[in-house]
Amino acid sequence: MSPAGQPGPDAGRDDPVSPAGRRGPDVGRDDPVSPAGRRGPEAGQGDSTAPDAGRGGAVNALLAAVRGRVIVSCQAYPGEPMRDADTMCRVAQAAAAGGAAGIRAQGPEDLRRIRAALDLPLIGLWKDGADDVFITPTVEHAFEVAAAGADIVALDGTGRPRPDGRTLAQTVRAVHEHTGRLVMADVSTYDEGVAAAEAGADLVGTTLAGYTPYSRGGPGPDLDLVGRLARDLPVPVIAEGRIHTTEQAAEAIRRGAHAVVVGTAITHPTSITRWFARAIGDACPPG
Repeated sequence: MSPAGQPGPDAGRDDPVSPAGRRGPDVGRDDPVSPAGRRGPEAGQGDSTAPDAGRGGAVNALLAAVRGRVIVSCQAYPGEPMRDADTMCRVAQAAAAGGAAGIRAQGPEDLRRIRAALDLPLIGLWKDGADDVFITPTVEHAFEVAAAGADIVALDGTGRPRPDGRTLAQTVRAVHEHTGRLVMADVSTYDEGVAAAEAGADLVGTTLAGYTPYSRGGPGPDLDLVGRLARDLPVPVIAEGRIHTTEQAAEAIRRGAHAVVVGTAITHPTSITRWFARAIGDACPPG
């Protein structure tokens, strides 16, 4: 799935744990939600739920906290030495010490640990299953992510069939109504970004650009996609996916991204080591 063999922030699946058998919030459950995680309209963004001014203000404050800043994705792949909730929590704390404005993490246990340790805005997801849609693939997964402390629930925002049969709009609506959390739709193309915003997503991320069979890949981020979405969507656009240098991150902001998520280049030492090893090996004379 990853172009040129490079792992992307959401290219790897976590341990395939089915939510079946787990105690997750029921559809009608009244779940206690931090005010900072409740949904409210951004300027120019319609909202049929008409939240009160206080909730809208809290959401605006949450988005303002990450505007023009870096969010660090703290994830490890299955089977790796760092694939441990306590380790990911410590990585998140180290990122916070370096100036991260927010954290993106996956899996209920990682999210609970990080939520208990940090007050930064937390984007949560749950990678599960073997289907094309595996980033928070069902409403039940989304409810678990919210219950684990995420302020923003990230989920697959493509048009591909979801395992529970719901549409993206139905999924977004359920998360809003039953958890109060914001929803970040991870997309791979311009049309998917437009559709995700129309479906009610509060943020749109370019996370999956290059990770679907029909989207444009490459060694670096799709900054053209970032710019087009930032120009045309009424919701904040988060640049994410193969952002490996400080210049790429800065360019994403210049093109209109609300914030930039960086994962592999900060928190995946296996990949970083591989980059250096390859470059040094290529520089060595033959023999």
